[in-house]
Amino acid sequence: MNAKVNISSRAGASFPVRRMNFDFEQVPQYWASESAGITHFLTALSALFPAGEKFFIDSVRAVRKHPLIKDDERLQKEISAFIGQEAMHTQEHVGFNASAQKYGHDVATLEKNTDTVIQTARKVFAKVVKPFGMTQEMVDLTATTALEHFTATIASQLLTNSHIQDLMTDQTMANMWYWHAIEENEHKAVAYDVYEGVFGQGIKAYTLRTSALVFAMTLIFLTQSYFVLRLLKQDQKLNLKELRMIYTYAYSPSKGIITGMTREMLAYFRPSFHPNDLDTNALLAKWKAKLGL
Repeated sequence: MNAKVNISSRAGASFPVRRMNFDFEQVPQYWASESAGITHFLTALSALFPAGEKFFIDSVRAVRKHPLIKDDERLQKEISAFIGQEAMHTQEHVGFNASAQKYGHDVATLEKNTDTVIQTARKVFAKVVKPFGMTQEMVDLTATTALEHFTATIASQLLTNSHIQDLMTDQTMANMWYWHAIEENEHKAVAYDVYEGVFGQGIKAYTLRTSALVFAMTLIFLTQSYFVLRLLKQDQKLNLKELRMIYTYAYSPSKGIITGMTREMLAYFRPSFHPNDLDTNALLAKWKAKLGL
């Protein structure tokens, strides 16, 4: 692990907050097996995180004192640790995005675009569900719950898909993504437990959370795909070779990290779903040992 790690227990939460300090200064331009396509695909994902993680933090923090959950000491401890981990993710992705910027890849604009998409989408969705008595805070929590399922699922794929792992040839970037993936699975149930604590498990709660997932996944696919194409075009690498690499390792049936998410993503549509139904304990133990966490 090429980062200084400071760990906080966060007062009894079931997972710690690790304060990482990755050094991105020596990360090469095409750090994913010298492939511009895969590098830009993952950089486009990274561009989503600063605004996205802040949105998650703000959404959960806004409702943590809701009457139905404010006295749940266990959940309150989990919320505090969740906020801490997400803040660290923001910090490290901001650091990497800045290092990509020095190669002329305009990630800063993509970060701003992400914030614009989030703010616009949350307001539009709020208008749609306002007749059902939904406040903006409830809309934001619903979206965060859905998006946390996405991040946990793509994270578990990153920790199991050997094809994409083989492309992680720069150790700093590999460790950064693996650490992030571990923590997304450590706190994958927090937003859901907050959501369930506030909304319960009825048909209304089910309809809202599943609708939010469809809406959010559509936005992520369109936004991240646009970011990839923009990065490739700016880099003069928008060609069949790089697009073929992206297809193979992101969307192909045999190797794709996105197509590999299908089963776990669909699990969210089970009425009885809970994130902990998808057991990643052994996977996390293996990777924490490998990274020395």
